[in-house]
Amino acid sequence: MAPSFALSSPSIKLYTTFILVVFAFSTTASHPCKETKMSVFFQDVATGPNATVVAVAGIPGTTPGFLQYGSVFVSDDPITETIDKNSPEIARGQGIYVTSSKDGLSTHLSVSIAFTNREYNGSTLELQGNSFQLADVREYAIVGGTGRFRFVKGYATLDTVFFDPSILYSVIRCNLTIRYD
Repeated sequence: MAPSFALSSPSIKLYTTFILVVFAFSTTASHPCKETKMSVFFQDVATGPNATVVAVAGIPGTTPGFLQYGSVFVSDDPITETIDKNSPEIARGQGIYVTSSKDGLSTHLSVSIAFTNREYNGSTLELQGNSFQLADVREYAIVGGTGRFRFVKGYATLDTVFFDPSILYSVIRCNLTIRYD
């Protein structure tokens, strides 16, 4: 009579687990992530008829403001190749900003970088996160994308490289580090 061999025996479970672990590590090792870095510049105007960021909501009885808790802003900033507002537009920064801490110093951001240039036209990167808005450098997660940026992950650092308080015009450098298969 042939020996019986149960599929639920501990040795089969151990062998199956070993094969799965080896397969998982070999797949990861054979397909290392690629990394792309780029810098773009948000051209942000908060006043006048050509404003690209506007307050749309706030706490009743208060005036929405960048340092006022509960203020909600929407944006449609042109994004350019260089700090110069007349340099070629390569994307739009479209999304929302919410002053999310009671002291008014933290902002939650959810922004799509919607590319309009030839290389990435129609593709988007999705930035999201919370940061101390008066920090020299703010960091946000890149949580995904579309088109050429499907399944990406990474991070973005933002720093204000120019500010004109008389018209509330800012240029914000956005350094993107993008990882993908």
